[in-house]
Amino acid sequence: MTEKVYPMTLEGKEKLEKELNELKSVKRKEVVERIKIARGFGDLSENSEYESAKDEQAFIEGRISTVENMLQNAQIIDSSNSKEGEVTLGRSVIFKELPDGIEEEYTIVGKAEADPFSGKISNESPIAQALLGKSIGDKVHIDTPGGSMEVEITNVF
Repeated sequence: MTEKVYPMTLEGKEKLEKELNELKSVKRKEVVERIKIARGFGDLSENSEYESAKDEQAFIEGRISTVENMLQNAQIIDSSNSKEGEVTLGRSVIFKELPDGIEEEYTIVGKAEADPFSGKISNESPIAQALLGKSIGDKVHIDTPGGSMEVEITNVF
């Protein structure tokens, strides 16, 4: 079975490496200490502090495993090889909604580093799927869960 590939920018890979280091060197130790303290409270069957710490430990270990897998199967995006003005993974795109002209800017990244609140959308999102491969000046119809919209690409960088 082939492992899933996680496309990401170099910046995204570095961010995941930092998160992994933090999880292993800080968070893991903190939760082990919480478990030790909670054990000192007595009967573990009715010890909510202990249960909470064990749940957090399971979450941290799961996240470590996930991040390690993403890093092991990371594919660094190099958008410098693509055509100038073409929307590709790793590039930022500005488009205006038609007919009202409201501008939006997004950077298209791999799913592993997507963060819509900071303008980074996954290449698997409906907006990115519609824009990928298009160029400055292209008018694009985008179907999203919230409805359809027509946009014109004004800049790609």
